[in-house]
Amino acid sequence: MEITANELRNVLNRVITKHKDLKTEGFSLESCRSMIALMDMDGTGRLNLQEFRHLWNKIKQWQGIFKHYNTDQSGINSYEMRNAVNDAGFRLNNQLYDIITMRYANESMNIDFDSFISCLVRLEAMFRAFQAFDKDGDGTIRLSVLEVRIFDYKTQI
Repeated sequence: MEITANELRNVLNRVITKHKDLKTEGFSLESCRSMIALMDMDGTGRLNLQEFRHLWNKIKQWQGIFKHYNTDQSGINSYEMRNAVNDAGFRLNNQLYDIITMRYANESMNIDFDSFISCLVRLEAMFRAFQAFDKDGDGTIRLSVLEVRIFDYKTQI
């Protein structure tokens, strides 16, 4: 009762094809690997039922946010992306919003559903990794060279 990245991609892509209001080209295998890396708490490289349920609930929550801002069904623009990321619970500075837009937007500067989900998965991984290193909870971390490599690895999922 575990799901691999390939199986997750197949499931997600079958589901989103039924949602014509979502601007998407479908989830890539790499995006699904990132989702598994984020949610795989037991280190199997697959999602068990509980892990999958947790991911599914996050995707449904993020889908609601995406739909709220995707009123014209062309994806969300950079301004809408700022609001959507905030609604998802991530507070970023302007430079990070600009980086996100450049990384995830298409040539029309719109972000489609799968890119939006991929972005939020990466943000969640970054926030989790940061919190793991923020021992005293003051919002700052100090890392050794080895820890920088570990942080970089954990946030590149």
